[in-house]
Amino acid sequence: MSKNSSLGASDLFLGVLAILLISVSFYQTWLGLEQIFGNASFVIALVLSLLLLFLCWMLRAAKLEGKSTGSLVGIYIFIASFCFIANFNALYTRFMRTDIYSNELRTLNEDFNNLETNIESKLSYKYPKETARNIEIKKKQLMAQIIDPANQGIGSRAQSLIRDIEKLTGQKVDLLTPVGNDYDDLAQRMGNQIDNMVMDLSPDERNLKSDINSSVLKWNKRTQEFLALSKKDKDDLAQTLIDNALTDYNKIGSRATNVLGEDKFKFEILNSKTQDVGKIGYAFEHAVKNFGMYQFVVLAGCILLDFVIVIIILLVTSADNNSNGSVLGGSRKKGRTLIPNK
Repeated sequence: MSKNSSLGASDLFLGVLAILLISVSFYQTWLGLEQIFGNASFVIALVLSLLLLFLCWMLRAAKLEGKSTGSLVGIYIFIASFCFIANFNALYTRFMRTDIYSNELRTLNEDFNNLETNIESKLSYKYPKETARNIEIKKKQLMAQIIDPANQGIGSRAQSLIRDIEKLTGQKVDLLTPVGNDYDDLAQRMGNQIDNMVMDLSPDERNLKSDINSSVLKWNKRTQEFLALSKKDKDDLAQTLIDNALTDYNKIGSRATNVLGEDKFKFEILNSKTQDVGKIGYAFEHAVKNFGMYQFVVLAGCILLDFVIVIIILLVTSADNNSNGSVLGGSRKKGRTLIPNK
């Protein structure tokens, strides 16, 4: 660099911009590497960020002197790639965590309902399948109505559903009463009564059906309650709920195989990857499988955060600026000497 080189306003602006961008990158890199390096991630992120700043300065100097910048750019890309990976992990996990947990619970809730339908399809009914299916639908509506906070117990809507069930079965349904204020228990007992009316089951099958109905009802309710929580509460409670739901799901599915027989009912253990939320591999895998506008914005933002400053330096700096060291300004013109020095 020329001895007469000086920093202009444009150079100061570019320097401040570089410091700001790389400072943000440093913080996100620190967060993104914590799950791998723990407390050492702070030092690693700081070293990487300082190297990026140094390489930006070296690139500017090389461009001003007209030297080749290929090797410096290669080194910058290599180091910035580590920051990019960590940045993406930190940003994607931070903004997508709640959606990931919510979608996982919704999917589990659907799996529970599908498991219930699958188990019930293997049971023996006293009525034709179409009639049995309609009775089952009415029964579930009745159980949900009984525990509805807006109208708990056997009110007018519940009684209307009971009349529909009586028409389908041709049998009388007894109106049971709650024990204290335990409407969950009342709903379960009413459901069991209707099951006994329409099904020809062994004790094990009857208990299995009762338990799957109870679990589906419970997890439908808990999922709706979870979705109504604040973002912070969702992030705090989600993993525990998911683990508990998975435990119930796998326990009932395995039990159904034992009760119904493997030739009649096949079940595969369900696993969740939400324990990996926050890990680098999970962030990229989830982004690829669910790629959309949000994923694109996060990806583009991380690329700009780590690479835009070096692109600007390469585009606006040229050897013509060597006389005044300004990256964005033009060459300083030298005036003609009217009176020669003696």
